[in-house]
Amino acid sequence: MPEERDNEAEQGFREDFVRRFAEHWHAQGGPRSEGRILGYLLVADAEAVSAEQIAEGAGVSRGSVSQAVRRLRKSGFVDLVETPGERTRRVTVDEDVWGGFLRNERAYLQRQKGLAADALRLLPGLGAPARARLRNMHDYMTWMDDHHDALLARWEEYKAARDTRPDGP
Repeated sequence: MPEERDNEAEQGFREDFVRRFAEHWHAQGGPRSEGRILGYLLVADAEAVSAEQIAEGAGVSRGSVSQAVRRLRKSGFVDLVETPGERTRRVTVDEDVWGGFLRNERAYLQRQKGLAADALRLLPGLGAPARARLRNMHDYMTWMDDHHDALLARWEEYKAARDTRPDGP
């Protein structure tokens, strides 16, 4: 009986985690179903799961899974892997999905910087407020890109130090 209650409590927390992760994801502008899917994948015990498992575990439709996985792959959050003996691929999340996100962010920074540069060049009649906003956009993206390698190195150092500690989150 106590083990059964522990399993129920654990399952209840997993469901709560998926719900809360989706709320945070949605608050940042992402689709709630996409947040539910990524939240489920973060707490899934298997290294890779089927679309059916995702739909059931995340509480979303099978169609939502296909759409969300496409978007999440494009953003670098998930990947598809072949499973021997199966025709369909399974979805996996890298152990360091957040470091992967940081690594993939560079392309976003460069695209945004280019967009701001184009606007500044091709819209010479912009007033001072718009010009200042675009200049700040361009320079922020440049600054972030310039610090990107240092951020990645510091993240790897942080993980290495963390992994030498005996316990804790």
